[in-house]
Amino acid sequence: MLFLRLLLILAGIEFSVYLHKIKFVFAPVFGLLIVLFLIVELYFYVKSIILLYDKTISSIIQNDFSSDFSRYKTNQNDLFKLYDILKSKQNEQVSRDIIYTSILNNIETGIIILKKENSEWNVFLMNDYFSKHFDVPKVSNWKLLKSQLPSLCEVIEEQDFQEIKTSLEIRVNEQNSQTFVMQTSRTEIYELDYFIVLLDSIQNVVEKKEKEAWVNLMKVISHELLNSITPIRSISQNLQELVEQDSISAEDLEDIKNGVGTMLRRSDLLQKFVEGYRKLAMLPSPKKEKIELQKMIDNCFQVMNPLFKNKQIEVINTISFDHWLLVDHEQIEQALINLLTNSLHALENAIEKQISIAAEIKENRIFIKITDTGNGIDKEIENKIFLPFFTTRKEGAGIGLTLSKSIIEAHGGYLDFRNQEGKTTFVICLIE
Repeated sequence: MLFLRLLLILAGIEFSVYLHKIKFVFAPVFGLLIVLFLIVELYFYVKSIILLYDKTISSIIQNDFSSDFSRYKTNQNDLFKLYDILKSKQNEQVSRDIIYTSILNNIETGIIILKKENSEWNVFLMNDYFSKHFDVPKVSNWKLLKSQLPSLCEVIEEQDFQEIKTSLEIRVNEQNSQTFVMQTSRTEIYELDYFIVLLDSIQNVVEKKEKEAWVNLMKVISHELLNSITPIRSISQNLQELVEQDSISAEDLEDIKNGVGTMLRRSDLLQKFVEGYRKLAMLPSPKKEKIELQKMIDNCFQVMNPLFKNKQIEVINTISFDHWLLVDHEQIEQALINLLTNSLHALENAIEKQISIAAEIKENRIFIKITDTGNGIDKEIENKIFLPFFTTRKEGAGIGLTLSKSIIEAHGGYLDFRNQEGKTTFVICLIE
């Protein structure tokens, strides 16, 4: 378009000169007026192009992509293509920010992100949960936040905005103080320093875990009860129909005997289930006494050795040191026997049948490890194996691992497991 305008101006000048040469008087003047008009039009055209380019570059510099330059875009104009590319990326970034902010605002954890600017920290982001739970407006100044939550901000300042994990008490809405777990992290992105603070109410965490535990427990209990009550009720109806007959044949009598036997077996299973639940719910407090570790292990092997020999299982005791423990040895032995029994059943279909027991002392803690060469624990059930009454065996009661875990936790320790290279290791940790 610019080239065409220049061509018209040159043609107008040439034509006016030509008219002047052939002695036309007024025609050259008219031609020059047309040329002047074309020059003025060219000036305003170039000016509009420059202004348009200036506006486009200014929008890019200021990160403002609200304008629409699509009608000016041509195949030869790389500036408008660049604008569209940057606009598209900006829209994607805005969408991402909206999604991330929405996710953060829906998390039931207090989240606040600080950003360091000119050696001073300011609030970069505060999620809705933090603002509502602590009744704090979404301020951007660190000093304003400190005036609202001094107990939190003082702990952070004392640690000089370094990574920490601790618990602290914070008063919420002028109520009694609540205990929160605070975890912080610090990261640098594109030479910008960020400090992330996460706050979880211990009460909320405990209530959530308790609710999940109760839901899972009620599922198991209702499942077990229905498995026993449904067939008992069905058999009872059949027996009622049989005994209401005028006469009972030998075949009916046999059916009655079978039905009563089935009801008895189901009742036994139901009683076994209730006794298992009672054993879990009424676990007595540990009566701690000193006992040698090796003696306690030997006591467990005396109970389990006949089963190991019967199943042709090789048992290796690698504990080479002796150590005194202050525990309720009957309860700990029960936990060890449960774990050994669990390993024994895990080796039923294994080619190599081996159980090893080891121990080590670290930082005032003793770790007792029981490893078997079974098929390991499937990923799908890893988070269920300690649930009450959960079992993968038809004849299992599903309380062995749960009871063992409860016993160890009653002693102030923990029970965990690891799957490594086709082997399963249960680890008992006891505090000295």
